[in-house]
This record gives sequence, structure tokens and C-alpha cells, in this order.
Amino acid sequence: MKILYLDCFAGISGDMLLGALIDLGVTEDLLRHEFTKLPLPSYAIATHRVMKQNITATKFECREERQQQHRGFTEIARMITGSALTESVKHRAVNVFRRLGEVEAKIHGVPLEKIHFHEIGAVDSIVDIVGVCIALELLGVDTLEAGPLPCGSGFVETAHGKFPVPAPATLELLRGVPVIPSDVIAELVTPTGAALLSEFCSRYGSMSTMLIEKVGYGAGTRDLPGLPNVLRAVLGQTTESPDADTVAVIETNIDDMNPEFFSEVMEQLLATGVLDVFWTPVQMKKNRPGTLLTVLCAADDVDRVAELVMTHTTSFGVRIHEVRRRKLAREIILVKTRFGEISVKIGRLAGKVVQCSPEFESCRRVATDVGVPVKNVYNEAAQAAGDIQ
Repeated sequence: MKILYLDCFAGISGDMLLGALIDLGVTEDLLRHEFTKLPLPSYAIATHRVMKQNITATKFECREERQQQHRGFTEIARMITGSALTESVKHRAVNVFRRLGEVEAKIHGVPLEKIHFHEIGAVDSIVDIVGVCIALELLGVDTLEAGPLPCGSGFVETAHGKFPVPAPATLELLRGVPVIPSDVIAELVTPTGAALLSEFCSRYGSMSTMLIEKVGYGAGTRDLPGLPNVLRAVLGQTTESPDADTVAVIETNIDDMNPEFFSEVMEQLLATGVLDVFWTPVQMKKNRPGTLLTVLCAADDVDRVAELVMTHTTSFGVRIHEVRRRKLAREIILVKTRFGEISVKIGRLAGKVVQCSPEFESCRRVATDVGVPVKNVYNEAAQAAGDIQ
């Protein structure tokens, strides 16, 4: 599996990311060819090598030959979907602009259809966003990960006025993303950079285990004090299965809650869509018997689930950590038995069936209808599914 890791120690913008992808091997000629499929007014693109505090990087530039034009989400989406770009590029690019439009609509209190982008509606921003989508496809990237983001500080001048850094749109797009303090007085993460990450990034943190193939550097425009203004992109291969992901584990020890409440807590947690909930007997300090509550959930749901645990139990706090997991490719099929059709969960590894499990509720429902023991229905469904390849 091909993985791209973005080391955002100086932040990220659209042109920095595109410059880094070009540095990894996407040629300017290929980009020019793809850009001809997009109906845009006259503009010129160029790449050149620059030095940022002793690091050589690729600087990508796009210059619009006419005065900058403000475009709305609807106009940009129509332009992209009506182009001759690949369906994947069109889908991803429109999603990035939709993310930007939705946060702008929320901030300014207007419908998405009424949003008119200013800086982001210009040709250079459209080229940056579409170019990144093209470059990621050309590089064959399967998954993209990134390190925590330094957002910078101070203020930034926009078409809407002077805003604090991070800009309001950037901050909305970074919900659920780990950020780190920065004393650099500059905008390090732009709304375009944040929108691209929110569309493509599947994980934030340290670099995953991989066999490194290439390293690229994309340059920003400014020269930052004491910091090379570049985005480092690491392209490599990992043997990890595509059916792998990262989940959050939330735990707490409980020794002072009525056990009759445990069922209600589990029901509340499962109703929120967590991945799993279980209780484990433990021996706590002073040899007190207690119960360990463990909840598995998506990383984006940590705050909501932790709040539920602390309000529905007697816990004063929870422990949170991330774990990697491997999963079989799963599907639910229907098998025919003499009692009726039964849902069976199939697990595949490298395309081969390695697990087969009749769904208990399906078996119980059919068993009740025909008046036979559940185990009879279950065993026959398992036997019927045994020949599936």
C-alpha cells in the first residue's frame, strides 16, 4: 500500500502541498496536460527550485493574467464536474470546495449556494486544489497521513477584513485535528491547506512504519524567522493491509457505581454508534473489587464518548489512547436453509474466506417463526455458508 506522510512543521498551504508532490515526481508537463481539461481563463503556471534556510524545495506558482475573479461554490463545482478530468479527481476537488463553502456559509450565516469565495475563488486557488487532487492520483497514493499542525499566530488580512490566526475558516476545518503551539507570527495553515487535509488525511500523528521511497519539499512564499518555510512529504510503501485503521480506546475504572446501572450505560454508548463496549472485573487499590469499562470508538468521536462516560457513570476521568487494528474484509450474505433465509457474516483475507458466522438475531427470528431451537437454525446456516469461497 502506498502511503504519503506530510511533515507539517512549517504548516501547510495548497501551493506548498502541490510543490511537494511535484518534488516527489509529478512532472509539470503532466500537470499542464491535465489542467487543459479544466475550463479556466488565461493563466500561467511555473515551478522552480528555491532555497529555504539551507533546504532546497520546489516552489509552485500560478499567475492569473486577468484581474482576480470571485466565484461561488456552485460555479466552481459546475466547472469541475463538467470538465474532462477523471471522475476521482472531480469528486475529490468538488468535496474540497464543498468543505470550504460549508465553513464559510456557517461563519457568514448564509446558504452554501450564496457563498462567493474571494481568495479561494481565484484561479490560483482552483489550480492548487485541483492540482493536488491530480497529483495524488498520478502518484498512486492509497492513504495520506500528517503530523500535528502549528497554526502560527498574529493576524491575517483577508477580503473580509483583518482576522486572527488561525483564520475562522481554517479553525472550523481543523475540528478534531491535533494542533501544536507556535510562536511564529504568520499564518502557517491556510484555509486551502486545512481543507485539503480534511478531505485526504486519514490519520494524524507520528509517521507510520513504511519503506521510504522518496522525500519531497514544497516551498511556501514567505521567509520565516528561524524556520525553513517548507512542507516535507514522505512517500513510501507499507505492508499493512488496506483493511487496517486507527481507533480510540477510552477506559475508566469504576468501584462505586450500582451494577444495575451498567446495562443502561452500555445501551447509551452503543446507541451513539461506538464500535464496542465491554466490562472487565479488576482488583483495584486497597484490594477493592472494581470494574474496568472499555469503549472503542472512532478518533473523531472521542470527546463526545468521553463526555457520555463521565456523565453516565461515577467516573471522575477517563484514559484515552489510540490503537491500530487489522480487520478482515467483511460482507453480509443470505444463505438458504430449510427453515428460511439467514444472514451470515463473511470475513475474507486476501480474497479468501477465513471466517463465517451466522447472525444470531437473524437465527433467533427465524427459529421463533418456525418453532425450533435457535441452535438448530444456527448450525444449519453455518453449514450452508461453509461452501462459500
